[in-house]
Amino acid sequence: MSNHNSFSLSFLFLNCTFIVFACSPASVESGEDPWGGMEQILEILETPQFPDRDYLVTYYGAIGDGQTDARPAIMEAIQDANKDGGGRVVLPEGTWYSEGPVHLKSNVNLHVSEGAVLRFSEDARHYLPQVLTRWEGTEAFNFSPLIYAYQATNVALTGKGTIDGNSEHGFGTWRDNQGDAQNRLREMGAAGVPVHERVFGMDDYLRPSMIQFFGCNRILVEDVTVNDSPMWVIHIIYGEHVTVRGVTVESYRLNNDGVSIDSSVMVLIKNNSFHTGDDSIVIKAGRDQDAWRVGRPSENIVVRNNYMEGHNALAVGSEMSGGVRNIYMENNRLGEVLSAIYFKSNLDRGGSIENLRVRNIEVEQANTLLRFRTDYHGYRGEHHPPLYRDFLIEDVTALKVQRAIQATGVEDSPILDVHVRNMTVEEAEVDIDTAYVRNFVLENVSVNGRILE
Repeated sequence: MSNHNSFSLSFLFLNCTFIVFACSPASVESGEDPWGGMEQILEILETPQFPDRDYLVTYYGAIGDGQTDARPAIMEAIQDANKDGGGRVVLPEGTWYSEGPVHLKSNVNLHVSEGAVLRFSEDARHYLPQVLTRWEGTEAFNFSPLIYAYQATNVALTGKGTIDGNSEHGFGTWRDNQGDAQNRLREMGAAGVPVHERVFGMDDYLRPSMIQFFGCNRILVEDVTVNDSPMWVIHIIYGEHVTVRGVTVESYRLNNDGVSIDSSVMVLIKNNSFHTGDDSIVIKAGRDQDAWRVGRPSENIVVRNNYMEGHNALAVGSEMSGGVRNIYMENNRLGEVLSAIYFKSNLDRGGSIENLRVRNIEVEQANTLLRFRTDYHGYRGEHHPPLYRDFLIEDVTALKVQRAIQATGVEDSPILDVHVRNMTVEEAEVDIDTAYVRNFVLENVSVNGRILE
């Protein structure tokens, strides 16, 4: 439908219900408001609601001394809250040690109070048996994430306390040993090996995510501080109606992406602060053949009023084979980063990145300010070029960058319809570097005091 006031409908069959989502942005050239779909998303977005009941973990025998295992008490409180129809499971001030993962259930809000620390065991054996997850875009059974919810509805993680992954001497040491299992899993995904046969464990060194919601509906992560994650920090897989707000992530290990939205729909990420060793906010949709099998895009996502520094900031990919579309990013501030706005894929992926809107971005320093890449590492020799099209990027300022714009497509699948306007870069070593792009429009783009044509 061409009118931006009408919804372009897509249907997703999930948990035996039909979910209807909006909405396709108007193209820049159409004369319609290219940002009109953002308000539709915010109007439709649902947040979880909980009964006014608290379940104090101390009532169940938990001791907040940082040494006594509080996990049995936490899990008993979660079980009772779920059985009673919902409520808030409260960790009061203190240090609560969990010898293994915390699994959330429907209608439960796990509340880590101000002054509370939820600290996890560093022993990988405590995160067995394996659970269903998606590891770098391919489904598998692997170690449980430290906080995990599976097909829960109305679920939250809140509070001004701290969640400590305690990974420095445990999972955090594993990355250099993961290569064999990483390649084996990717081969399983490409070959269509049944998911129940993709089981990984102690000798495979595939780190779990820190916080993961798998197939959940109405999710809230609010106000918590998260540090020392094993891998991806907040990982949303097949989620619907997701809100992440007021969160602080301080986790500097490689692959410590702050928020990874993975084949999820109707998402708001706002008012967060990211200090990470990888992408601050990244939107994904699965890897190669396994993502085509699943067939779930990430779409209808709003990212606003966040602060980011450390590695890459606003990113899409590289696992995006299920498709990424209808993304709005506005009013974000970036400190010192590698790539500020980064779209990444390779010729294995297929899929598409389309209908992206970015505005009002302030950047202090970056290696590359605006980057489109179709030759991302990990290429395995297939020829399924991704489709990149319909980008509007406007009102961007940067103090100092090495390269202002890089866009590299491929000959038989060029990058299409990119409109960059009102962008100012005070200092850059390279202004623009492009190959295989079509309809790449620069309007009032100034680099080193010179308007680019």
